[in-house]
Amino acid sequence: MLTYDLGSKNKYYSLYCCIRDDILRGNLKCGDKLPSKRALAFNLSVSVITVQTAYEQLLAEGYIISRERSGYFVADVQGAMGEGRPAQVPQRKESKNFAADLVSGSPPAELFPFSVWARLMRTVLSDEGEHLLERVPCRGDITLRREISACLYRMRGVSVDPECIVVGAGAEYLYGIIVQLVGRDKLFAVENPGYGKIYSTYSLYGAKCVPVSVRNIGADPVEVERSDAHILHISPSHQFPTGAVMPAANRARIIRWARATNAYIVEDDYDSEFRLVGKPLQSMLGLCPDRVIYINTFSKSLAPSMRMGYMVLPSELCARFLKLFSASANVVPLFEQKALALMIGGGYFERHINRLKNYFRTVRQEVIQAISALPFASRINDTGSGLHMTVRFPDALSDEQIKKIARERGLNVRCLSDYLIAPLSDYEKVAVINYGGLKKGVAENIASLFHK
Repeated sequence: MLTYDLGSKNKYYSLYCCIRDDILRGNLKCGDKLPSKRALAFNLSVSVITVQTAYEQLLAEGYIISRERSGYFVADVQGAMGEGRPAQVPQRKESKNFAADLVSGSPPAELFPFSVWARLMRTVLSDEGEHLLERVPCRGDITLRREISACLYRMRGVSVDPECIVVGAGAEYLYGIIVQLVGRDKLFAVENPGYGKIYSTYSLYGAKCVPVSVRNIGADPVEVERSDAHILHISPSHQFPTGAVMPAANRARIIRWARATNAYIVEDDYDSEFRLVGKPLQSMLGLCPDRVIYINTFSKSLAPSMRMGYMVLPSELCARFLKLFSASANVVPLFEQKALALMIGGGYFERHINRLKNYFRTVRQEVIQAISALPFASRINDTGSGLHMTVRFPDALSDEQIKKIARERGLNVRCLSDYLIAPLSDYEKVAVINYGGLKKGVAENIASLFHK
């Protein structure tokens, strides 16, 4: 009988990994019969559905085969890999084997709702059938757009017409669409420091970009007004990498600027779901729907590999989108759109978000306690929004020294200066602590790593 330690919160995924790894290592050989679902569930003290879901995943990936009335057997995986070739067990990618990666923000794989997603995919296959082979409308599946609209109302308090929602293959794809809608001859203002792919993607599509300084209260409205920009790309609820939250007065001032100059504001709400302290902040979309292009993705909430996001367009730009792209099919597979629509409509998505928020509240507290215990001066800047914070080390000699000490102790860290698009002063000696990719317990080791 198989015996595994399934201490992980996601027991289905842990069981799947244990059996898969045993097959790849040769501990379970081709033709070996696996225990019945009920017997293995009893032996491991888990539910039958946990074992069934793990078996179904192994079956779908070809690690095992099913024989009617006989059960499950190990497939010929070694033979498929080639005689005499050692099996390579898939390992979770870790950047240069760091003990803690404070740069990557991808949620740990164990947090992904595999069992729910698998069940929803089976439902889509059963209910939609041949419809999945049809051409996808340019804006995306209407069912998904309606569910996104309802979710925005529940989670962000804004009422959005599903006809103004466009589903796309991730944020970068949507940035490119925006350039085509407003024109390559327009000037784009982007945050400095900021997420580098915003600047590079706009530039790749032929747009000219100008940096706008970000201070502790977000993008500087004075610089915005002086920029002569036609489009301003900002993250007012939680800016990356500074973590700044834009106050209501500055939001109102920027909206007045947009209306007075006929400019558009791209509100990048990339991690608004993760407001860990207090209530969600008001969206600029709700304040000014005629001048705001709202963008969000499912990279933080589900997985970056899903490559699925959406934007809400003002009515004028929505009409322009249809004129330009009505003959084009949507690039996101209908199968995935239907599954996500079921996930949102069935309440699974919001329950998943609540589970993640509880998880990351614990991780955040561990990080804060670990940094507070460091043997040198540090000042934490954390607004309780999103999954990263910044820490100033006033006694450090330089950013390079901060990163060097971190690397020597197994930590992957970047500083604010690494995200500068154009030179600015007073951004030195500040580390960006992205804890979205950390597991519980790992953060507790940060202090001990620094004490080496």
